[in-house]
Amino acid sequence: MGRSRVEGGVPEGSGPIHLGRRTAEGGRTYMSCGTALESFGMDHHTVAAVSIAGTFLDVIGSLYLAYDLLGGQHGPLRLLTRMVTYSIVFGVGYGLGLGLLFGLAWGLATGVTIAIELNRAARGLDHYSLGWEGLFSAIRAFAFGACLYPSLGWEFVGAFALVVTIGQILAYSRGMRPALDYAATGRPRITRRHAWGILVRTVGYAVTALLCSVLVEHVNHVWWFAIRVGLVIGIVTGFGGAFGPMIEYYADNLPERRLGALGIVLIFCGFALQSFQYWVALLDIHVT
Repeated sequence: MGRSRVEGGVPEGSGPIHLGRRTAEGGRTYMSCGTALESFGMDHHTVAAVSIAGTFLDVIGSLYLAYDLLGGQHGPLRLLTRMVTYSIVFGVGYGLGLGLLFGLAWGLATGVTIAIELNRAARGLDHYSLGWEGLFSAIRAFAFGACLYPSLGWEFVGAFALVVTIGQILAYSRGMRPALDYAATGRPRITRRHAWGILVRTVGYAVTALLCSVLVEHVNHVWWFAIRVGLVIGIVTGFGGAFGPMIEYYADNLPERRLGALGIVLIFCGFALQSFQYWVALLDIHVT
């Protein structure tokens, strides 16, 4: 878009002045809050994703408020608590490092699948069969690939997801799984095997990004892309693994009142996210 010229205090070709447009007063040009938000690249996919996240939090909060109706400590809320907590941990990490879409889609896929595996370990049961573990790997890999689709296309996504799935299955077959060295101690902890797994995962994702760029579709600034993906995954995985024992401890020992309070907080957060679409309309924020 070309630059607007200001004549007589009003931008040329502009209509009525309102929030989200530039206004001129006393020879100065001001930017409203709506225009400032537009600079972040707001589009209708982002608005829809935020609203869906709000609805999801409302549902989860309602389940926590219905703690007794769902069987109390022996009901499904132990698994639900793990799903919510791990999804938030991984979602925030991936969102800050790679973007909102990664935080929502990949954080949710990672949090849910890891919670299912850790919930089984918390019950003292053996790990899932390799077939189920392969399914969990595929869900995480294709969720990551789906986040890359808008910018890199299906060929890159398919190749990347396939290689990552095979790599994770090989890691499972060698004993490298989320429940490795399981503990519910209530304090952060990371073992030598965890550290080795983090290093392998960091290098593996970076090398996979480079390989797919060479063989399938060339990516601009491929080295920066590969290093960024590898480092974000390594850091977030390390953080989640280190604080996993705390999450596991509190998932099994949270008192009823705290679960109810958590439900109320989640409902308020969901309401705030759901109202985001209406604030976009109210502030006249341009949505592409």
